[in-house]
Amino acid sequence: MKLILIFAFLGCLALAQVASASVIKDPKIRWCLKSDKELKKCTDLKTKTSGLLCVHRHGTDECIKAIKEGAADAITLDGGDIYKAGLRNYDLHPIIAEDYGKDSESCYYAVAVVKKGSGFKFSELRGKKSCHTGLGKSAGWNIPIGTLVSMKQIVWSGGEDKPVEKAVAEFFSASCVPGAEKGSKLCKLCKGDCSRSHSEPYYDYEGAFQCLKAGVGDVAFVKHLTVPAAEKGQYELLCKDDTRKSIDDYKTCHLARVPAHAVVSRKNATVADRIFTLLESLKDKGLFTSGGGSKDLMFKDSTKKLVKLPETTDAFLYLGAEYMSIIRSLKKERTTEGASGGIKWCAVGHAEKDKCDEWSLNSADKSGGAKIECHVEQSVEDCIRKIMRKQADAMAIDGGQVYTAGKCGLVPAMVEQYDGSKCSGEGDASSYYAVAVVRKDSKVTWETLKDKKSCHTGIGRTAGWNIPMGLIHRRTGKCDFSEYFSQSCAPGADPKSTLCALCKGSGKGVGSNETKCKATAEEMYYGYAGAFRCLADRTGDVAFVKHTIVGENTDGKGPDWASELKSSDFKLICPGQESPAPVSDFAKCHLAMVPAHAVVTRPESRSDVVTILKEQQSRFGSGIPDAPFKMFESENGKKNLLFQDSTKCLQEVPATKRFKEFLGDAYMARMDSLRQCASSVPELEKSCFICE
Repeated sequence: MKLILIFAFLGCLALAQVASASVIKDPKIRWCLKSDKELKKCTDLKTKTSGLLCVHRHGTDECIKAIKEGAADAITLDGGDIYKAGLRNYDLHPIIAEDYGKDSESCYYAVAVVKKGSGFKFSELRGKKSCHTGLGKSAGWNIPIGTLVSMKQIVWSGGEDKPVEKAVAEFFSASCVPGAEKGSKLCKLCKGDCSRSHSEPYYDYEGAFQCLKAGVGDVAFVKHLTVPAAEKGQYELLCKDDTRKSIDDYKTCHLARVPAHAVVSRKNATVADRIFTLLESLKDKGLFTSGGGSKDLMFKDSTKKLVKLPETTDAFLYLGAEYMSIIRSLKKERTTEGASGGIKWCAVGHAEKDKCDEWSLNSADKSGGAKIECHVEQSVEDCIRKIMRKQADAMAIDGGQVYTAGKCGLVPAMVEQYDGSKCSGEGDASSYYAVAVVRKDSKVTWETLKDKKSCHTGIGRTAGWNIPMGLIHRRTGKCDFSEYFSQSCAPGADPKSTLCALCKGSGKGVGSNETKCKATAEEMYYGYAGAFRCLADRTGDVAFVKHTIVGENTDGKGPDWASELKSSDFKLICPGQESPAPVSDFAKCHLAMVPAHAVVTRPESRSDVVTILKEQQSRFGSGIPDAPFKMFESENGKKNLLFQDSTKCLQEVPATKRFKEFLGDAYMARMDSLRQCASSVPELEKSCFICE
């Protein structure tokens, strides 16, 4: 019996090896087609390559299932379907994005198109007839319906009240929404079977436009490239401010800018490479051409090229926090939370978690519910990921990290103010100077920094990395900063590189190597105070910090390790100045003036975060007598936990300000320049594919 089982097992193993070998020998990509027209195009493409197989399924949902089950390998989807495919029950990943050329790149604009002279405004859409690309699609459903709900034109209190489809049916007099319930008001204007496939003539961009062109509908929700060039003069765009503009004015008159359509597949780097190689071989052989009177089969006809996405990109990172907030508004996920509840703060490392736990204990309101809950991660990037996924809500971060968070769709909600006199009103936005500090006796100048030892607050942080490295890159044109300094401590860098050679870890012996060069308070030389300590200990020759740090850690101020330090023992160096300057001369000798740290969150959570933080600082902020907890103070020898210790108050960032406006043109220019160095782009930022 045992022999029979062994032979059976060996037989199965042999068959598995044969199957595996056949996959290797015949690595065809099985493309999923959702209509007969797409199948015909795929069959035509198949004659031009030996690497393609065509798999026909009835609609997008069936294709997503086929790819999940291994019966197909790939399909191109729009944002709404990328969201669905990325859910846990499917877990498909976007691997390749469409690129629409220099005017759009890998994003497109969702617009509301109407006939010229039809006379109504965006705020007057109630009772009109509407044409949509398909239920759950980005430009045709998620963006316009999400916009109308958020602007309170469509009154909808959530799925518990009624489905959003019913609220839309009550808003428009009639519609064509391919994929909606057949026989419903949302299918009334459709020409065919109202299915979300090309068997419905009014499906997708071209179909929705034809619905408008034929006079069936009053408005078509499509993308900005849909209206043919020869017909643009007959149509206009509806703007959210109730104006109308020409079709070519989509950059100033649109509902949203959204990520491009993307190829999705199972998470498998080898398969992704094969798919990209196959598509590249077909790009000049009709891949982006539909023909036969059809449009946008398999790929958008407006696609100019394809962009391979990083392996770490998933549906959430690709779509970004802003698009995800629109999805959530349509699902009314956020109605279960509100200013009466709490927010989950993301802390980095044990020291921050300890302070956050103390905050949480003291944050309870009269009803006994905690306003602050704590979530701990090992890095700022991990926290940003959690905030995007709604597993955490907010954290305060440095300008360079605000840049990364902004690229991933988060928004600045509140900013630290370091000047107490400006806390009473809105005042000027807080800022600080990025400076380079040396010891008075070192004779190091900006011009002689090459091959010296450097101390940084952390990779990707403003004063400690982005500003000084941006200046050095501009001068040298080289991106390998490990070759510029002989040794460094730049927490967050590769622990094996010279950029981590000077780091100390926790400095507590056991376990110290585990925390060495980590971008958390467990690394002795992390952050402003840590970088300055690296210099004060004579470990490094220069420290890149903010202008207040020397004063905060000398002349009897600061923790125990700084008790003997004198501010007069340190100097500032800066470009264009041969002699070092006193540390008090930061207004004249600095590397840049930069924006203060800010609290970031998801767009839909902004108002709740602002409301709760304002209430919390009224209880635990600076100058509150006998407060049991201090938001802006750190203890146990640590500095700048959760917030900068120099913070006097938090001030609201206007809701209209996104991360670019918050950081300012000068800082954005420096960051964009530094981002030319691939080594300076965080993995998270590479994975996010957000429209700017």
